[in-house]
Amino acid sequence: MRKLLVVVDMQKDFVDGALGTKEAVAIVPAVVEKIKGYSPDDVFFTRDTHQKDYLSTQEGRNLPVEHCIEGTPGWEIDSKVAEVIRGSRMINKPTFGSTKLTDMIKGISEKEDVSIELVGLCTDICVVSNAMLLKAAMPEVEISVDASCCAGVTPEKHEAALETMRSCQIKVTDE
Repeated sequence: MRKLLVVVDMQKDFVDGALGTKEAVAIVPAVVEKIKGYSPDDVFFTRDTHQKDYLSTQEGRNLPVEHCIEGTPGWEIDSKVAEVIRGSRMINKPTFGSTKLTDMIKGISEKEDVSIELVGLCTDICVVSNAMLLKAAMPEVEISVDASCCAGVTPEKHEAALETMRSCQIKVTDE
């Protein structure tokens, strides 16, 4: 079985930038080690990607903090994580979940047996959104989230998102 890794939004603005948290900073070494355990061909990175008009979008009106504006330093992958990208796939996404990511992985799953593991930021927004899209598209594929390689907006929201994923038959590990 081919094991795929999805690294969600490990970007400067979510680690130690505009929306960064100490919990996000703390997971960086574990995420780097997790990535090293996978072949580059089996790793998919997502990158939250907004434009200069972000504050006029629905998301911007609900979260009025400019972040991950394409081309800015905050949009870039955290420097320690970037060191281990090694040619893996990068998917820019304009919203929480990526249907492009789901379609790419579903295409692989139609040709071979796969399992999918997710790590990254933020557990309660983009990680859970992508996990749910993947589960909806591939209900028989084993999908897991490594809680030790994720951080939420708050520790409480992180735990709530993990519980939501457990309820939807997404395996939560703490490796």
